[in-house]
This record gives sequence, C-alpha cells and structure tokens, in this order.
Amino acid sequence: MAAPMELSCWGGGWGLPSVHSESLVVMAYAKFSGAPLKVNVIDNTWRGSRGDVPILTTEDSIVSQPAKILNFLRKQKYNADCELSAKQGADTLAYIALLEEKLLPAVLHTFWVENDNYLTVTKPWFASRIPFPLNLILPGRMSRGALNRILLTRGEPPLYHIHEVEAQIYRDAKECLNLLSNRLGTSQFFFGDMPSTLDAYVFGFLAPLYKVCFPKVHLQEHLKQLFNLCRLCDDILNSYFRPSPGDG
Repeated sequence: MAAPMELSCWGGGWGLPSVHSESLVVMAYAKFSGAPLKVNVIDNTWRGSRGDVPILTTEDSIVSQPAKILNFLRKQKYNADCELSAKQGADTLAYIALLEEKLLPAVLHTFWVENDNYLTVTKPWFASRIPFPLNLILPGRMSRGALNRILLTRGEPPLYHIHEVEAQIYRDAKECLNLLSNRLGTSQFFFGDMPSTLDAYVFGFLAPLYKVCFPKVHLQEHLKQLFNLCRLCDDILNSYFRPSPGDG
C-alpha cells in the first residue's frame, strides 16, 4: 500500500475549497490526476511554518511550492497531462509563465496591497486562522512579502514604488485575462474535454479573484465579463469540489 500523502494548505470560504491561489493549484491538480491526498486545513492550532504553504508530506518527503509538488505527483504516476502532445506541453509552460508574470502581481495586489481589501477581507480572514500572538504579526509580514514579490517582478526602473506600478499591473492582468479567454474559446478545458496542469493553474489564480467578496473589485469586474473563464471556474468547482458547510 502506498504511503499516504498529506497536503497542508489554507482553507476555504466564499464557496472555494481554499482562498489561497497556490493551495488551489495543487488541490485542483490532485483532483484532475486522481492523486489521493489527505488535505489538512491550516487553522489557529497549526504549529508548522505558514510561509511555505502549500506543503506536501509523505513518509519520506516534504515538498513545497506548486510546481515542485506537481512534479512530485507526476513522478508518483499521477499525471493530468499524459494525453497532451509535445506542443501542448510547451504551451502549458508558456501560459504558466504568462500567468506568473502578468496576472499573479495583480492577484497579490488585490488581496494583500489594496488597502481596503486587505483591512476588511484578507487580514481578518488569515488572522482568524493564526494563533495569538502570531496573528498580530504574520498577516502584515505576508502583506509585505506580497508587495516585495510584486516589486521584484514589476518594479524595474523607473517604476520602483507600488503606486507607480499599480496601473501597469492591472493593465497587464487584464491583457492576460483576455488572452486566456481567447485561448479557451468555447472549449470545456484548455486542451479539450479533460482538465490538465494549465486548467489547475488558471483555476487557482482566477477562482479567488472571481469568488471572494472584496470592496475594491476593478479586476474582478473585468474577469466577470469573460464568461468562459468564469464558467471554467464554476465547472471545476461543481465537478471536482463539494462546498463545505459554513463556507463563505
């Protein structure tokens, strides 16, 4: 019998199994590939590191970061991409790079840097799942980490300050969403009738943006006009995840 695999990740709300993009990527891929993961949702009793979440633990391995976890699962013969051609595999890598460069900064900004969203939604949600006194410190540290990550990818000269890069971040994100929508077209998933790694990444990045109720929603409003991307998120939620009681 194979050793059990456990995934430690941030929990859900607003009808989502997790509100954390990187956790969602792994959870979705595991569903698509049939990987039997036991999901451990982080709450205020969790004693491990929160900085590396999601974390996959097996009998003899500890793996963090979505790309590394997905590679580990593939080596265990849980492969959601086995039907893809070489070109589709190359397209997958290109689109994931696009998501991380063009969309992720705006997702991070929406959750962690946009002041109204952070103070009324993100900070209270995460603080309620972190024990005292860490809950007074860690959300602010996570917010600063998100800001640094944005500036690292988007703060090239002469755009060194967040207020100078905000407009560019959201322009890039809207352009990325439009490209994804055009690529998906009327297909059920990005490469036909079965979901793959790219669908897991798109779902992980878009579903929180689509479902979480924020006071500042400029990127969310754009996403909701792209009906095929919203339909993709809804289809994955309805087909692969059952809403938990008390979500939202």
